[in-house]
Amino acid sequence: MPPSATDLSYLEKKVLLALGKRLKASPEEIRTAGKFRELVEVMNAASWLQAKGLVTMKERIAHSYRLTKPDVARRPLPERKALKAAMKAGGRIAVPRLKAACKFDESELAVALGWLRRKGWAEVTRGPDGSFVVVAPAGRAAAASKSPDELLLARLSKGELPEEAIDPHVVRELKSRRELVKERESVQREIALTAAGQKVLAAGIELKEEVAQPTTELLQSGRWRDVDFRRYDTKAFAPLIHPGKRHVLSAYIEKVRRIFLSMGFTEIEGDFVLPAFWNFDALFQPQDHPARDELDTFYLSKPATMPLPDADLVRRVANVHETGGATGSTGWQYKWDRKEAERAVLRSHTTPITLRWLAEHPEPPQKAFVVGRVFRPDAVDWTHLPEFHQIEGVVMEDGANLAQLIGIIEEFYRRLGFTRAKFRPGYFPYTEPSMEPEVQRPDGRWMELGGSGIFRPEVTEPLGLKAPVLAWGLGLERVIMAVEGITDIRQLYLSDLDWLRDHRAIL
Repeated sequence: MPPSATDLSYLEKKVLLALGKRLKASPEEIRTAGKFRELVEVMNAASWLQAKGLVTMKERIAHSYRLTKPDVARRPLPERKALKAAMKAGGRIAVPRLKAACKFDESELAVALGWLRRKGWAEVTRGPDGSFVVVAPAGRAAAASKSPDELLLARLSKGELPEEAIDPHVVRELKSRRELVKERESVQREIALTAAGQKVLAAGIELKEEVAQPTTELLQSGRWRDVDFRRYDTKAFAPLIHPGKRHVLSAYIEKVRRIFLSMGFTEIEGDFVLPAFWNFDALFQPQDHPARDELDTFYLSKPATMPLPDADLVRRVANVHETGGATGSTGWQYKWDRKEAERAVLRSHTTPITLRWLAEHPEPPQKAFVVGRVFRPDAVDWTHLPEFHQIEGVVMEDGANLAQLIGIIEEFYRRLGFTRAKFRPGYFPYTEPSMEPEVQRPDGRWMELGGSGIFRPEVTEPLGLKAPVLAWGLGLERVIMAVEGITDIRQLYLSDLDWLRDHRAIL
């Protein structure tokens, strides 16, 4: 339903009244007819009227032309000077004599001869006695009158002309010559009444000054009773505002932190660079395991090695690898290599961070978590990145069991927003039993979100941990993909401002 006059502002009414019966006009014409103080008042009001469907606004690029210098039209063109000299000589003149008579330099002479031929005024002949300019019949006729380009220069000497008032062929010729005319582009706008605007105008518009916002003076003096306040259109167009908000990834990191802290966990941190001892060996991962290959782990060249922890801990870990130690296991049955354990790596998971923390806090009960970056030389695709975030959690207490682990993970997922989760058996070198949790995405599909289990004795015994340790880890980006329905992990790291603006705020 089109708005009525009562829905319009004071300036909008003035624009409609200024248009009146003419139906369309330029902003400058409306400014004059409506006695607006500034042109910007006309443009702002017209923009709102266009949004309300009462006027249309069109614009086009207009071209106009003017002389490069005021005295251009007073100076004869080179070909005119040459024609005059040739006619004075009887219609035939030697080129050197023409150059001297007109006081041309070499470049001016070339220009004059070129335009004489181009306009058909003269021909240049060459013979044994030299080169001559011979005036043609068209030149004899032109000697008594001005050419179209000269006439246009005379008109331009009186002021700038729009392209509509100029022969395009003539102006094109002048533009091809240096320093005669120059072109100017300008935007021309037209504001026109629509059928709806004509109806509003026909229904009558009462123009009264309105107050858009109450002031202290109006309220204190009581004058607010005697003025007309502008009505506010709650359905009017308003620009889209993009408030500041956290990046999706940062927001989820904070959300995960809040969930774990509310569940009584302690947040911990750790180093990006570790000896392979903590990244692999302390987790009972054999030194010939494929995950330790350089295709799956970033090894540093500087430093190439890092010191190991105290000798007793190193000895116990080595013993577990070789024979199983006092765990009842047979170990991996190989000679453990200290140099392999000293190699410096970029951490490939966050489990070594929680493991080192447990080694420093061996007395139960303990509950800790970490959210941090990990690094793996994976090929980039829609589900893999060489650098991503991992969520890690551990619980150490007497009597901890698999049912408790399932309950903790289910509660964590529930607080993240997943309504359904399931667990299937898995295998990891450092946990037994092991599980792989899956959650149901909003689209109904199931998605695997990490690994979990109870640390094996081969992991806990060398560290002096007596109580069972529940552990789990999952990729943060995969969690975000599952919750938000994102199909490509790279979306979280692209500089896609529109996507970031339009994506919902994470609370």
